[in-house]
Amino acid sequence: MNKNISLKRYLLNKTGHFGPYGGRYIPELLIPVMEELEREFYSAIKDQQFLAELKNLYENYAGRPTPLYFCGNLTRKLGGAQIYLKNEGLLHTGAHKMNHCIGQGLLAKRMKKKRVVAETGAGQHGLATATICAKLGLECVIYMGAKDYARQRPNVFWMERLGAKVIPVTTGGQILKDAINASIRDLITYPERTHFLLGTVCGPHPYPAMNTFFQKIVGEETKRQIKQQAGRLPDYLVACIGGGSNAMGLFYEFLDEPEVKLVGVEAGGKGIKENKGKFTHAARFQGGRHGVVEGFKSYFLQNENGQVGETHSISAGLDYSGVGPQHAYLKDSGRLTPAYATDEKVLEAYQLLAQTEGIFPALESAHAVAEVIKLAPSLSKDKIIVFNCSGRGDKDLFITTQHFDKKNFNQFLKKFT
Repeated sequence: MNKNISLKRYLLNKTGHFGPYGGRYIPELLIPVMEELEREFYSAIKDQQFLAELKNLYENYAGRPTPLYFCGNLTRKLGGAQIYLKNEGLLHTGAHKMNHCIGQGLLAKRMKKKRVVAETGAGQHGLATATICAKLGLECVIYMGAKDYARQRPNVFWMERLGAKVIPVTTGGQILKDAINASIRDLITYPERTHFLLGTVCGPHPYPAMNTFFQKIVGEETKRQIKQQAGRLPDYLVACIGGGSNAMGLFYEFLDEPEVKLVGVEAGGKGIKENKGKFTHAARFQGGRHGVVEGFKSYFLQNENGQVGETHSISAGLDYSGVGPQHAYLKDSGRLTPAYATDEKVLEAYQLLAQTEGIFPALESAHAVAEVIKLAPSLSKDKIIVFNCSGRGDKDLFITTQHFDKKNFNQFLKKFT
C-alpha cells in the first residue's frame, strides 16, 4: 500500500485485496455473478438517486441516526475513562445488520433479482434480511446452523413471520460457517435470479468493501456526535469482531485519525485452547493461521492439516472460524489492537451494563463491554472510550436465562410446552 493513500480509501479499493488478504477465490460458475455485483455496487455508490434512496431508508425506515449515549453510571462505577455507548440496538430489527441489508436489498432490486438468500448466526442478520425483503418484495431464504436455529428461537420466529423460509443446516459444526457454505451452494444452484446477501465484511470481493461502505454510517454519526457532546475525538473505539461488520462500521471514519486507538474484541469462549482442531474459543488473532476459506484469504482457526476447526462462543454471532480481511490487514499493520473476552466475563459485562445503565446488550456486544470494563479503570478520567453496542439483548433470551434463571426458565418450558 502507498503510504500517501488513506486507509479509508484503501479499504474500499476495487481490487478487493488488503495487503495479502481478501481476494476472490470462488468456483468459475460464480465469477460472472460476483463481477456483476462488483460493477453494480461501484456504479451505485456514485449514483445520486441510489444514495438518496439509501439515505431515506436509513433515516425514515431504519431509524438513523442512533444515539451516542454517555454511560455516566458505568463511568462512575469503574472510576476511569469517560464511556460512551453507540446504541445500534435501537435500530429497526435491533442491530447494526439493518445497515448493509438495506444497501444490498437496494442493489438486488437494481440488478432485477427476484430472490435473496442469506446466512445467519445470531439471527440478527437473518432478521434484517427478512425485513428488507418483505419491504422490497423479494423472496427470502435464510440458512442457519442447526445449533443456532435452536438457541436463537426468537429470531427464527420473527423471520418466519416476515415470510422468510428459514432452513436449519445440519452439516459440519451446525454453526455460522456451515450456514455460509449452504448459502453459497444455493447461489451456485440459482445464480441468475438470486442475490446472496452476505452479512459481514468477509467473503469474496466485493463483499468486504461493499458492507464496509453500507456500515460506515455508524462511525460517521459517531464522529459528529462525540464532537458535539465531548468537543473532541475519542481516545479509544471498542467493538466486538466476529466477521467484523459492526467494528468496521464504527472504525472506518476514524481510520485516518492515528490518535484514535481501535480495539477489536473476539470471542474468548471457554479460554484460548485447542484440541485436535476443536477450539474452545473463536479468537482468530489468538490462535488462527493464514488460509483461504469461503472465497477469501484471512486468519482462520484451523487444525494442523489446514482444515477449518470447530469453534465455541456463548454468542452465536461471533462463533465463526474466520475474520474479515480488512481487519486482518489492520491488525498486521498495527492499526487494530486485538483483544478477547471469555464467556464468563461476557456474562458479567451483560449484567453490569444492565444494572448500571438499564441497557441489555446483545451477547456479541457484551464482549465489547467486557473490554471496556477492563480498559476504563486503567485510563485517566480525561480519556474517552466509545464502544459499539451493536445489538440489543432480547434475542439472547434462551441463552441468558440458562445462566441467570435456569430453574425458573426450565419450569416455564415444562408448563407451556
